[in-house]
Amino acid sequence: MRRIPGLLLIAGWCLAAMPPGGSGWTSDPIDPGQTVNVQRPSVDDWSQFRGPGGQGHSIAEELPLNWSESKNVTWKSAVEGTGWSSPVTRGKQIWLTTAVDQGKSLLVICLDRATGRQLHRIAIFASQMTRGLHPKNSHASPTPILEGDRVYVHFGPYGTACLTTDGKLVWKTTLSYKTLYGPSSSPVLLDDLLIVQCHGTDVRFVTALDKKTGKPRWRRSHDARSPKLERHNSESTPLIIHTPAGSQLICNVAGHVLSYEPRTGKSLWSVQQQENYAQVPRPVYGHRLLFTAGGYFSPVVHAIRPGGRGDVTKSHVVWSVRKAVPNNPSPLLVGDELYLVSDMGIGSCLDARTGKLRWRERLGGNYSASPIFADGRIYFANEEGVTTVLAPGPRFRKLASNKLDGRIMASPAVSGKAIYLRTDHHLYRLERKPDKPPKSTAGNTHSR
Repeated sequence: MRRIPGLLLIAGWCLAAMPPGGSGWTSDPIDPGQTVNVQRPSVDDWSQFRGPGGQGHSIAEELPLNWSESKNVTWKSAVEGTGWSSPVTRGKQIWLTTAVDQGKSLLVICLDRATGRQLHRIAIFASQMTRGLHPKNSHASPTPILEGDRVYVHFGPYGTACLTTDGKLVWKTTLSYKTLYGPSSSPVLLDDLLIVQCHGTDVRFVTALDKKTGKPRWRRSHDARSPKLERHNSESTPLIIHTPAGSQLICNVAGHVLSYEPRTGKSLWSVQQQENYAQVPRPVYGHRLLFTAGGYFSPVVHAIRPGGRGDVTKSHVVWSVRKAVPNNPSPLLVGDELYLVSDMGIGSCLDARTGKLRWRERLGGNYSASPIFADGRIYFANEEGVTTVLAPGPRFRKLASNKLDGRIMASPAVSGKAIYLRTDHHLYRLERKPDKPPKSTAGNTHSR
């Protein structure tokens, strides 16, 4: 097994440079390619979708390799409603969102990280007139993002809001657009901006809000570019990267990849992806290459050199792959390899620089959650509640297979020495410990 120790990842983060004129921490434990993050990486904090840097990496160590309903479960806390947002952590709190009454009421939930006890239950948006929803989606799929004593939540066209970690409302607003499949794009932070992607069937735009007030600072629309794409919508979570030429906001949308200057919204470049739609996976960045995936009907993985101006499809796409491409799970870059899992459970490992196949194996089950890399291992969680653990590297090596009750649609989170897994009805805290029955936490202890 080729193990990549956490200390090497810590060193990679600490050597990363601050972007010019920015206050965010840029990091990439993989290579010189960097992503902009809102804070220094921490073992305890997993403050946005896919963790510090937004690429599914954690510097945590001593995580559990095996678990079940009766093994290595510190607590199991009931979560009401339906929501596929990933849990996020900061300090002693865990935050997530959910929807009740068929999406007509949207909630923000806070749990105590140590005990799983519910601290806050905030009905942030109510009396919603819900629109279409994909069978694999929920009305509470976007993941919150945390910074300092602020919690930012986004429910697509149903509302965007800022709360304090005490559960008090700071501001809320609505970004109007029509969606066929429901919300899925999580917000991102850069300096004093909260950036949200809104790709509807009527209007398609990305906007930056003042994080203190919720007021718009800039908004940029983009065209469908094809009659077949007019009713397609997609909301993958953007990624902010830091390149030698400056910061870029990367948006993976129906039919194309778009790059903007994140502080102004100025359009930089684009890459065509044929006539696919419903882009969900979040891009990853490393080796000075941007890796995008997804696109129902015509899914594709692109490796792109993020530069140039205008349409750079012919000049900046280094390689592409169209076999066993995920529609929903995001790719994962670890060292020199890019890891993918298709919705139907086909795992692939590619040479990140060339796209050459290293291995392809059936992992089993169906997948929506994105994989993570932590403690020298890769964790893939499927919809049937099974997490497959692999050793990274050019040879396939399965380390464990762990089953929990319930359905897993949300991506895992890591904090301290624990993994947090959300199923359709519970949130689990998983960590190494002697075998004993898990504590069960149900009901609300503090309501707001």
